Amino acid sequence: MRLLRFHDEDGTALPGLLEGDAIIELEGDIFGGYAATSRVHPLAQTALLPPVVPQKIVALATNFIPHAAEMKKAVPDEPRLFLKAPSALIGHRAPIRLPPHVGSVEHEAEAAVVIGKRARAVREEEALSVVFGLTAFNDVTARELQRRDGVFGRAKGFDTFAPCGPWIDTEALWDELLLECRVNGELRQSARLCEMIFPLPRIIAFVSRVMTLEPGDLIALGTPAGVGPLQDGDTVEVLLEGVGALVNPVRAG
Repeated sequence: MRLLRFHDEDGTALPGLLEGDAIIELEGDIFGGYAATSRVHPLAQTALLPPVVPQKIVALATNFIPHAAEMKKAVPDEPRLFLKAPSALIGHRAPIRLPPHVGSVEHEAEAAVVIGKRARAVREEEALSVVFGLTAFNDVTARELQRRDGVFGRAKGFDTFAPCGPWIDTEALWDELLLECRVNGELRQSARLCEMIFPLPRIIAFVSRVMTLEPGDLIALGTPAGVGPLQDGDTVEVLLEGVGALVNPVRAG
């Protein structure tokens, strides 16, 4: 299934189920009980929201060896975590805003796992049981601020710096997926998730030993090599094979 959130004609945020080119409006909670309604909305004419409203966004730094090399970082022995502000979330086709006076702002294409049930200190062999699905994510980063600050909160926390979507695929197999990023149609990043330094079960187990994961929480799984700058007027696309393409225009200010 592909589940999403959208604005209806009145601006109300609603859950939906994607069927072809149509969105079937749902009632209830996608992480609990929900039911399909008779109301249908055309995908092409519907404004999509980030597919979840997470309590937290946990992200991995340095989870692909070639990216470690391009950033001149050592390959870590265990997952390196940071938090990204939920207020930075935007949905499919919403604009990424480039703040003034921060220097280079770069794309970081990622896959993100959506947690489906409360999880605390889960074992690796049980970790996939708490996964609700997968979605595309862009860990937009003000690179010069990241280097200057030495910590990630400001550089990765600006409003609009967490595009996510366009929906959650509940059936995709993480270790078979190709992740790509294109800017204005030009391929910038490409890797398979099976190339990650830390596989998904280990990541979930590791994170859940640090903090309790709640339904709707996101874990962004790290970016491959090829990160690069975004400019006013660009269009950036994060494609997660078999799941969907997250597309966002880039605008100044």
